[in-house]
Amino acid sequence: MADHLTRITTALAVGIVAVIAAVISYRHAYELVRTHGETGLTARLVPFTVDGLIWAASMVILDASRRKQGVPALAKWSLAVGIVATIGANVAHGLNHGPTGALVSAWPALALVGSFELLMMLTRNATSSAGTLGQPDPAEPASTESEPDCTKVEQTPKQAVLADYVASLNGPGKPLSQRALADRHGIDRRRVKQIISTVEHTS
Repeated sequence: MADHLTRITTALAVGIVAVIAAVISYRHAYELVRTHGETGLTARLVPFTVDGLIWAASMVILDASRRKQGVPALAKWSLAVGIVATIGANVAHGLNHGPTGALVSAWPALALVGSFELLMMLTRNATSSAGTLGQPDPAEPASTESEPDCTKVEQTPKQAVLADYVASLNGPGKPLSQRALADRHGIDRRRVKQIISTVEHTS
């Protein structure tokens, strides 16, 4: 219960930080795009393409992780380009106020990327935990369902030969020959003769 509550509160905290950082980062990128020649709908949509690229690449990486497959190179490059673009846009927005202004302006983008990756990490961990449920613990003893098979007493060569020979006597065809029994059980024909002679004497 405590672990579940911790995960929920952590996800909420990270989600809130991500939303706040996304709003501020979008505003910085929007103002930067507008001051560099774009207006109207274009200026409003361009910032979404940056953060949307980060989202899409992260989802592909998350899907590959859940499927236990290799991460596509395009997803890695797209994530890296998106991070550089969003941080660069925020830094450029604050450059008019000097190095300190650039750092302050870049912080929301860094917080957004960090929060988003933390959310992905939480999702991956939750998926991994769910995947391990129901799997046997290596430290626990194996199931006893297969124990009856393990406790079966193996037949000796003599018993095996006798069983096959008696079964062939009761079958529709001819009884198995000494050669066939010897080949089947890998023993000498003389030994087979001695074994089946006990049956012939008692029949």
